[in-house]
Amino acid sequence: MPARKAAGSRSARNVETLKKKAARAATRKKSTRSTGNTLAARRRLKKLAGKKAAPKKATKARKVAKPAKKRA
Repeated sequence: MPARKAAGSRSARNVETLKKKAARAATRKKSTRSTGNTLAARRRLKKLAGKKAAPKKATKARKVAKPAKKRA
């Protein structure tokens, strides 16, 4: 036998109430990166962190490599 739903779960009035509540709800900020504690998720986070840090390291290396100009 299929599981029984709650008495007023899909009545017309209840659907209208749910729609109104959904319209009033504040929009949530979209997550910019996946989170989690599984091995695959941690691996992805590590990879993304490396990708994000690489440009910063490159600019820092460029600044250090440039010798200062001498004034005449």
